[in-house]
Amino acid sequence: MESVFGLVGKDFAIVVADSSAVHSILVHKTNEDKIMLLDSHKLMGASGETGDRAQFTEYVQKNVALYQFRNGIPLTTAATANFTRGELATALRKNPYMVNIILAGYDKDVGPSLYFIDYIASLHKVDKAAFGYGSYFALSMMDRHYRRDMTVEEAIELVDKIISEIRSRLVVAPPNFLIKIVDKDGARQYAWRESIKDAPVAAA
Repeated sequence: MESVFGLVGKDFAIVVADSSAVHSILVHKTNEDKIMLLDSHKLMGASGETGDRAQFTEYVQKNVALYQFRNGIPLTTAATANFTRGELATALRKNPYMVNIILAGYDKDVGPSLYFIDYIASLHKVDKAAFGYGSYFALSMMDRHYRRDMTVEEAIELVDKIISEIRSRLVVAPPNFLIKIVDKDGARQYAWRESIKDAPVAAA
C-alpha cells in the first residue's frame, strides 16, 4: 500500500512518500524514510520491495558520489536518471530490482526536473508522477489541480489535498508522509505529515 509521488513547480521540485515499512499484513514501523538524498541537489523517492529499495537507492547514491569524486563535477539530473535507468536495465536481465523511482533534481542551467523510472527500466521526464496504490488518487488530483507555474505554498497545498484523499479513500492507507523539496538552495526535508507516531522502544 505504498504511495510515492512528485511534481515540478515554478523553480523547485517536490517528492512525497509514505513512511510505512510493511511486510505482508504487518506494519514494522511508520517513520521509514523512502526519499534518498543523492547529493546536494537531487532526491530519489522509491517504492517497492524493502531490500531492493534500500540496496538500489544506496548503490545509486554511492555511484553519484564516486563520479563527483573522480571527475570533480557532479552528475546532472538527466545523467543521473540515465545512469539509474541503465543499471535497472542491466539488472532486469540478471537479477531484477523490484523498485520504482521518482528522481527530482535542480540544475543551475536547466532548473528543476522530475524523472519517472519504473522497475522494467522505463524512463520519462515528466512534470508529475506517482507510484503505488496512492497513485490512483495522486494522479487524478494532480490532473485536476496541477499547474507548471505553482509556487511552493500552492504545491504544498496540493500535496496536503492528495495526502488527505489517500487517507480517506484507500482501504489500508499509510498514516504518515514525508515531504522533501529541491531548489536552487539544495535538497532538504520540508515537512512531515503524521497521524500516528511510533512509540519509543524501552531500554532493556
